[in-house]
Amino acid sequence: MLFRTKLGLTLAALALAGVTLAQTPAVKPEHIRGEIVSFDGDTLKVHRRSGETVAIAVKPAVAVSAVKTIQLSDIKPGSFVGTAATTGADGKVTATEVLVFPEAARGTGEGHYPWDLSPNSTMTNANVDSIVEGTTSRDLKLSYKGGSITVTVPANVPVVTFAPATRADLTPGKKVFLVATPSQQGAFVAQRVVVEKDGVVPPM
Repeated sequence: MLFRTKLGLTLAALALAGVTLAQTPAVKPEHIRGEIVSFDGDTLKVHRRSGETVAIAVKPAVAVSAVKTIQLSDIKPGSFVGTAATTGADGKVTATEVLVFPEAARGTGEGHYPWDLSPNSTMTNANVDSIVEGTTSRDLKLSYKGGSITVTVPANVPVVTFAPATRADLTPGKKVFLVATPSQQGAFVAQRVVVEKDGVVPPM
């Protein structure tokens, strides 16, 4: 029972890595996406996809996780998912990635809000109420506190769930996604870290 409790707490901590908490801190966290340049002591240097290289303090207590690929068919009614998506001119909402949360993290970041993965993208963390099968996609009918939405998930969209990782996985060349708070002189302090592992890049 103790092992299961610890595992549940670990999964919950890992799940928080891919989302922005609903709370509004004094300094708004940023999403940092890029490639690891170095990791020395507690300082992680990342070359951001926007072009600059930034230094991020990763304290020993900060959870480091990875993601692993699962199948679109692994998404079931009752799953709790987070999906980045874009809305077309016709109003159709199409996923660009889907994260299936472990059950211990159900409710994390629940809601529908703007996201910065791509222009005009959104993030929806919600329960899967039902699934409509298509020949090349699935329509997920999602509900969250205060609303509902239908998101089409094409067959080629990354579908992942969290997997364990450690600070030892923070090696040069790996892709990484962080939630980090700006500090003095352009540096950051990490709150969550998701790192590439076994060739699977964090898609969020």
